[in-house]
Amino acid sequence: MDEQLTSEKLQHVRLGYLCRLQTGLTVDGTRELDGDAVTRPYLRVANVQAGHLNLDSVSEITVPRAMAQRSELRSGDVLMTEGGDLDKLGRGTVWRGELDGCLHQNHVFALRTNPERLDARYLAWVTQSGYGRSYFESTGTKTTNLASTNSSKILDFRIPLPELSEQLRIADFLDAETARIDLLLSKRRQMRDLMALRRERITEQVLGLEEGHSTRLVPLKYLARDVSVGIVVTPAKWYVDDGGVPALRGLNVQPGRILSESLVRISDKGHAENRKSRLNADDVVVVRTGQAGAAAVVPREFDGANCIDLIIVRLSNKLDPHYVTYVLNSDYAKGQVGLNSVGSIQAHFNVGAMKQLPIPAVSRSEQAAKVAILDREIGSMDALSARLSAQDRLLTERRQALITAAVTSQLDVTTARPAHDRGL
Repeated sequence: MDEQLTSEKLQHVRLGYLCRLQTGLTVDGTRELDGDAVTRPYLRVANVQAGHLNLDSVSEITVPRAMAQRSELRSGDVLMTEGGDLDKLGRGTVWRGELDGCLHQNHVFALRTNPERLDARYLAWVTQSGYGRSYFESTGTKTTNLASTNSSKILDFRIPLPELSEQLRIADFLDAETARIDLLLSKRRQMRDLMALRRERITEQVLGLEEGHSTRLVPLKYLARDVSVGIVVTPAKWYVDDGGVPALRGLNVQPGRILSESLVRISDKGHAENRKSRLNADDVVVVRTGQAGAAAVVPREFDGANCIDLIIVRLSNKLDPHYVTYVLNSDYAKGQVGLNSVGSIQAHFNVGAMKQLPIPAVSRSEQAAKVAILDREIGSMDALSARLSAQDRLLTERRQALITAAVTSQLDVTTARPAHDRGL
């Protein structure tokens, strides 16, 4: 943990000296429920998000009354999760008594502060600051997909501790300033959602995919030269760190574009033994697992590459690859993919279903004309969406920097008044 982030004038106090940590309940189907039992709402890890709560779906649990009393939340408790994504680990959220008599899972910790020394809102803001992130990310136990902390590490966290009156000023200031930024971010998300709806409406209109449209639909297998699949049997055995041939995976395919990040390479031998999955420029690759149905045209820079667990559509001269990609990324095609995908955890789309997918059968010249219209109309919206996303990232960075500066005494909140006081 980097204490240089905080002012030298601030004292740092072990969190265990300032609050009590309450552990939660373990689900136990064999637990005896004879006698005095109660049924209560029950918070799980999924309900505790970074800096906020998601109470759309709250489970209930029936336990002995005495056990419920030991794990009941109180207004002002600061909730932290034991495990999850590394960047969310240890981020505190204040419980404000949203549900009467609510209990919590053993993977959710409840920190009950000494109100004479530590304000709960201030503690939550410290855990969300760069200072707090540095501590929890450096002390968390990391596995391939998740990270975790424990009660000892939480209680060992050395928190910058100004006077209580200053904590309250900082919390008030951050409540107001972050609310303003969050409102801006929310409005911009709404704008992007509306743009996405308009984008899809234009796509369906141009491609003739609207309900009731008379466009003739033909299964893809009658228009494409070949539909096959990339390497699916133990592809990892061919992975190499250097040399070899790049191989696209589902991670590299987004609707309408190929990403080079997280690209793997396979050996020359692996490439030779999997000639059928060798890619050519202007092939169309489609994700099978995860974001099933996402499609993109293979650019020239990946001509001769290979691919792993992707559907490969090799086109005849009847089809424009960009036209096919627009069709496959439409809501119409997503609906078809959804109907034909299998798998309870991750959607999985197969070659047979892709061959049967009906697409509008129009002449090559009509396809080119439709692509030109969509490139112009959709391109301008995508450019605006990209600008909005970039600005959102800057707002998010400003929010984080503001929190860190306030809790580490790099910003004097007595002179930096909230925006609503300045008439902004």
